[in-house]
Amino acid sequence: MKFTLGWLKSHLDTDASLDTIVEGLTRIGLEVESVHNPGEALSSFRVARILSAERHPQADKLQVLSVDAGDGPMQVVCGAPNARAGLVGVFGAPGAYVPGLDVTLKVAAIRGVESNGMMCSARELQIGEGHDGIIELPEDAVVGTSFPDYAGLNDPVIDVSITPNRQDCMGVHGIARDLAAAGLGTLIAPTVPEVPGEGAGPDVRIEDAEGCPAFYAQGVSGLTNGEAPEWMRQRLTAIGQKPISALVDITNYMTVDLGRPLHVYDKAKLSGGLVARQARNGETVEALNGKTYSLSEGMTVIADEAGVHDIGGIMGGEHSGVSETTTDVIIECAYFAPEAIARTGQKLALTSDARTRFERGVDPAFLDDGLAIATFLVLEYCGGTASAVTRAGKPPVVGKTIGYDPNLAETLGGLAIAADRQKAILESLGFTVTADWQVTAPSWRRDVDGPADLVEEVIRIEGIDHVPPVALPRTPGVARPTATPQQKLERRARRAAAARGLDEAVTWSFISEAQAAPFGGGAFTLANPISEDLKVMRPSLLPGLLAATERNIKRGATSVRLFEIGRRYLEEAERPTLGVVLAGDKSPRNWRAGKAQGYDAYDAKAEAIALLAQAGAPVDNLQVMGEAGDAWHPGQSGTLRLGPKTVLAAFGMVHPSVLKAFDLDGAVAAVELYLDAIPPKRATGFMRPAYTPPALQSVKRDFAFLVPDTLAADMLIRAVRAADKAAITAARVFDVFAGQGVPEGHKSVAVEVLLQPQQKSFTDEELKAIADKIVAAAAKQGAQLRG
Repeated sequence: MKFTLGWLKSHLDTDASLDTIVEGLTRIGLEVESVHNPGEALSSFRVARILSAERHPQADKLQVLSVDAGDGPMQVVCGAPNARAGLVGVFGAPGAYVPGLDVTLKVAAIRGVESNGMMCSARELQIGEGHDGIIELPEDAVVGTSFPDYAGLNDPVIDVSITPNRQDCMGVHGIARDLAAAGLGTLIAPTVPEVPGEGAGPDVRIEDAEGCPAFYAQGVSGLTNGEAPEWMRQRLTAIGQKPISALVDITNYMTVDLGRPLHVYDKAKLSGGLVARQARNGETVEALNGKTYSLSEGMTVIADEAGVHDIGGIMGGEHSGVSETTTDVIIECAYFAPEAIARTGQKLALTSDARTRFERGVDPAFLDDGLAIATFLVLEYCGGTASAVTRAGKPPVVGKTIGYDPNLAETLGGLAIAADRQKAILESLGFTVTADWQVTAPSWRRDVDGPADLVEEVIRIEGIDHVPPVALPRTPGVARPTATPQQKLERRARRAAAARGLDEAVTWSFISEAQAAPFGGGAFTLANPISEDLKVMRPSLLPGLLAATERNIKRGATSVRLFEIGRRYLEEAERPTLGVVLAGDKSPRNWRAGKAQGYDAYDAKAEAIALLAQAGAPVDNLQVMGEAGDAWHPGQSGTLRLGPKTVLAAFGMVHPSVLKAFDLDGAVAAVELYLDAIPPKRATGFMRPAYTPPALQSVKRDFAFLVPDTLAADMLIRAVRAADKAAITAARVFDVFAGQGVPEGHKSVAVEVLLQPQQKSFTDEELKAIADKIVAAAAKQGAQLRG
């Protein structure tokens, strides 16, 4: 919601400074997004008079001007057809930046004649669309005056974020009311003129009373649709709206000024009367934005005998829109049900200023006054004669009456405020308060539903910064832990990932369909997404991390190590997950190692096992099985499982086709840990068990086995460890060899086995017996001891 300071002061009599008003807006809950002064960009331009204009000696379409901008004559070459002696316009001296041309002026020779700056058009200064000549100002404009000061462009523009419940602040008048209640001035009530009508009112009626309970209209005939007044065009331009014509600008101005959207129909383009009805399946309408929309039942439209002319409360149709030739109009001032507007807007994916206000709820008691003000403005600036007003239907009566106890401000809001002060605050906001504290909300506050809402109003106007900080009562004794096992697990995993040098990322839970496709697509697609890029609930954490990796690498990062803890959204449930992405250089190039080393599947496996260990998973019992899925590189990925069905993690290299979809070059390693699959740890209290090192010296034995190429080393290690679980505490591969001396189709795998005696040291016979068990267990996997 944008407006200028001067616009605000037309509704608020105040001497408060801009900074005070901005601070006050945020303090009462109307958060200021930004403040900027559009005149600052044009501060270098001044009002200037052309003293003389002579033909350029080398060009027929150019003139050499003598221009006075307050510092004496300056020579300027100009090609504008309206440049002439005596004209007062806008001059930019060398050094001035012209926003419409994106150039900074400097002294230049044009066809051999020196030019010191330029006379400017409206488009060049981005204050209008005029470009058929330079700006012409009144002859009494003071030469040398700063153009922004002369044109009133030094009016700061304030952009306020309005929460969905504050429909009353979708107009400048409503914002001024809040500031007046906060003590920053006096509210200026809008003047509602009396507009006498001649003849019968427009033919309007209602067939869809649920979607459009009230439809008021008034006709104006014999008007001229020219330009809106300068002050109105300046205000609309300042907030980013393009002035179009007086009729259109008046409706746009009413929307922002008073939060009252209206629509104007060209009567000559209508066939019969207007009716508010539901659309019929298959009907279409070309809206004012140039797009054609297919309509369906349940959508409220305004139509005549020929067809639909308006998507009710959202956007008018192109066919019946006004133009410069319009002479007779019908001004529509209707009330549309917020729920119906929201449903229609979502189905059509169509937004507008009118929809933003109607779906929040405009003031249903402001139809007569709003129509009167709009008609008066049309008569004032377009001329013509007004008809009588036609009133079809009846607007809903809103404004709930609530029994209120002033003590709630302290018990519920934490701030003791005198009852008289609370009454004054509520009345300044438009509420009526009886002696027995029956409070009735005004018609523009449909969001007020109970005593808590009244407390909110009182506290925000009095100042939430006045609420004293009070500590919550603390139960005596030792505090009990409140974190759930799942929360504790996520904390351990997060700390472990950070300790391993991974950087935490937080990405959207919504991704695009294209990003979800390589991971099997999303189980849930949003019906009303924020954008097409945030349409699908993510089936994996990797799309968000890969997108973040791509952004980092394109900004010069040579090594990316990211992790995220969040939820995957699968058809059966939400799954807590930890995702890791490793990309770029694992180690930079150096004189010993040579070129930089990238990440591989073993790095991903190491991260997965380390994180699982810190999360409390029994990593000694993990099995490495199969590839992880279509998004992973075949032969360079796998899963870590407890048994054949319980998958704790997927790891490995991301498939090249997935990397291509994310515009990533080079190899990328990744991990996904499924936190909800990790077996819960048994509660053991808060003390760690005492450290008890083995009393006897451990024994290491090495074995070299010939195994088929197809045998996974993990299967061999598991067989070796199971040979004697009481004596064997660890086993690992320390060498793999294939080549001379090894039969074709086989490889030599060297395994180190750690033996730990318990009661007494091993004898030679016991060591041989254990070795025999190891060899026998390996033989069952197709391995034989090398000679």
